[in-house]
Amino acid sequence: MSEAYLWEFLDTHDDITIVDSFVKANSVINNPCYDTILCSISGGSDSDVMLDLIHRVDLNKKVKYIWFNTGLEYQATKDHLDYLEKKYNITIERERAIKPIPLTCKEYGQPFISKFASEQIGRLQKHGFKWQDLPYEELILQYPKCKSALKWWCNVYEAKAGNSRFNISRNKYLKEFIIANPPTFKISSKCCTYAKKNVGKNAVKKYNGDLQIIGVRQAEGGIRATAYKNCYSISEDNIDNYRPIFWYKDDTKERYEDKFNIVHSACYTKYGFKRTGCSCCPYARGLEDELEITRIFEPNLYKAVNNVFKESYEYTRKYREFVQLMKLKEDKTQIKGQMTIDDFLEGASNG
Repeated sequence: MSEAYLWEFLDTHDDITIVDSFVKANSVINNPCYDTILCSISGGSDSDVMLDLIHRVDLNKKVKYIWFNTGLEYQATKDHLDYLEKKYNITIERERAIKPIPLTCKEYGQPFISKFASEQIGRLQKHGFKWQDLPYEELILQYPKCKSALKWWCNVYEAKAGNSRFNISRNKYLKEFIIANPPTFKISSKCCTYAKKNVGKNAVKKYNGDLQIIGVRQAEGGIRATAYKNCYSISEDNIDNYRPIFWYKDDTKERYEDKFNIVHSACYTKYGFKRTGCSCCPYARGLEDELEITRIFEPNLYKAVNNVFKESYEYTRKYREFVQLMKLKEDKTQIKGQMTIDDFLEGASNG
């Protein structure tokens, strides 16, 4: 997009959020204070919109596009990267994981339920925790070097409203489940660290980047989105961070896709995924559906993830069954209590 065409577009477009994102992106990307801009491409739908926007305003073509290969990736994503390179006449640098997910899981442990829960369980495992339901004051005497994980386990983090996300109660019946079924395999969140987080830090050093761009939207929710308050910030690594589609809601994103004819990967158009992340990650809420789709369309990847995450998948299924049983018991208790009250009232009226 030429600068003249850009401003013509801004004058005629009626979506204020999209117009504002173009104005902001234009001022950020073409700011002379930035020499090397790194844009993280995932191959997902948000990433597609972000790439299109950035490429249109990058008048001096100084943005470098990067993709992190975790070691467990859909072939559809890899094919889509090739498509994006041809469409925009760009190069997307493939950065390999410091330690691929299969190796990280074998060495440190497998992810389970969520990144934060995996971190806490892993810490407790390292200290030989016995999975006891005792007060924090007693447990800290037994495990004095495991303060934060014990606070999580004992639900002692305060919350302004509802359960704190730093407490185990955030995941219903998880504590009861672990006490009844202590994990027999190592649990860890290190796969995220070595396949993405630290790879990103290394890329910043490798390319001497002074601005990093990611396709996070506030509307997508989750810890990754709620960690930011706006579209621009300075990280602890002294590199500026920019999120060009941060304020896009789902309908805004759809209007952008229609306006600029955005084509997504086969993960969306053929497989039917609503969103993509790490392939068949045990954290995924729709894990079973994702596994079935992967079995149909990418059988080799299906075999790989079932080998890498075998114990975590089994433990996750067991936990979800446990939750359903506990909810059923809860419902029966409530129904029984209600019936007792009804019977009492009926008896009283008859008397």
